[in-house]
Amino acid sequence: MGTTRMFRVFVLLGSAFMILLIIIYWDDVGASHFYLHTPVSPGPRAPRPPPQPKPQPSRAPSFLNDIDAFVNQFLEPGTGEPTDIVPADTSNQSEKEERYVPRREWKVHLSPIAAELRDRQERRRRLLQEICANDTVVFPGKQRSFDDIPNKELDHLIVDDRHGVIYCYVPKVACSNWKRIMIVLSESLQQDGVPQRDPLAIPRDLVHNSSMHFTFNKFWKRYGKFARHLMKVKLKKYTKFLFVRDPFVRLISAFRNKFEMRNEDFYRRFAQVMLRRYANQTTPPTSVDEAFTSGVRPTFSHFARYLLDPRTEKDLPFNEHWRQVYRLCHPCQIQYDFVGHLETAEEDAEHLLRLLRVDNVVEFPASHRNLTASSWEVDWFSTVPVEARRELYKLYEPDFRLFGYSRPDWILNE
Repeated sequence: MGTTRMFRVFVLLGSAFMILLIIIYWDDVGASHFYLHTPVSPGPRAPRPPPQPKPQPSRAPSFLNDIDAFVNQFLEPGTGEPTDIVPADTSNQSEKEERYVPRREWKVHLSPIAAELRDRQERRRRLLQEICANDTVVFPGKQRSFDDIPNKELDHLIVDDRHGVIYCYVPKVACSNWKRIMIVLSESLQQDGVPQRDPLAIPRDLVHNSSMHFTFNKFWKRYGKFARHLMKVKLKKYTKFLFVRDPFVRLISAFRNKFEMRNEDFYRRFAQVMLRRYANQTTPPTSVDEAFTSGVRPTFSHFARYLLDPRTEKDLPFNEHWRQVYRLCHPCQIQYDFVGHLETAEEDAEHLLRLLRVDNVVEFPASHRNLTASSWEVDWFSTVPVEARRELYKLYEPDFRLFGYSRPDWILNE
């Protein structure tokens, strides 16, 4: 019995000693050191000053704290002033070429941002908060948390780590030009090692190429189990913005662009469905060229019926060009810092770029294309039955309410 008791004592002492060694090792090395081989920021990091000696306080081992510190160190370049000059690097040339992030002097403004513009943004942000907190306004997904949003629904959130910016793009709301801005800021397009600085010089096929943009839905592939945590950190630290427009005018713009212009992809995926269901065309033209030649094309009334048809989303979710903004950008889960309207695009773009302190780097391109005007709504909806108009308003009412667009009674009460 004495030998057995002595053996148990040695086992207990040995176990306690091993646990103590593990705690000391974990505290010294840190959990995050096991993941240093994983890149956590898509862009290069600015050089840092030499570390200063610090006293070593006692620390309780905390895995989450280690991860927070690990993530934050990679966010430092994007959370400081976006146009700070990078300190001179005294290391060798090869290291400088790898780590140097070019920055520029801030643009000097002789006058502050107009109070009217600041008040406008305050009203838009406050309205979002009020509608999201209003229990009488109900729409799908409103009450869910950010963690409940599927990864595939985060594909419209573009991240620029260089300047600490997140942009949720909404198709048919100047998103092509804002994507160009994001490419310039992130320096994701280079020619002979020189970043492209002219937004309008970026080809349209590259503008909408997903490989040119780092979006939230790509975080899982790059960061694995840390993806959602890293998203939350960036949402907290970065400036988040989106641009919207009158929902009905956006629908008209989408129809004009995708069905009144020759677009083979949209014709085969959507126009043929509308012609079969609502135009009594059992065998519609096989190509968009044939459809345009024969004059057999869907009307805006067919498009409205397609949107209201329960079969539409049973087949697949709304296409992004007519999907509601609250489904694209999740304004009740993400607190946006800036809400731009296409109706005030010029003023809002200048205001935003100045807030981001990148107005010295890039300017928002002026649009010379034929924009869809809100005054056209009555003409376009004249072919849509009044009851269908009211149902369509219910479908897009959350966007009207969230972003401060008036109910179009002149269309709904005829």
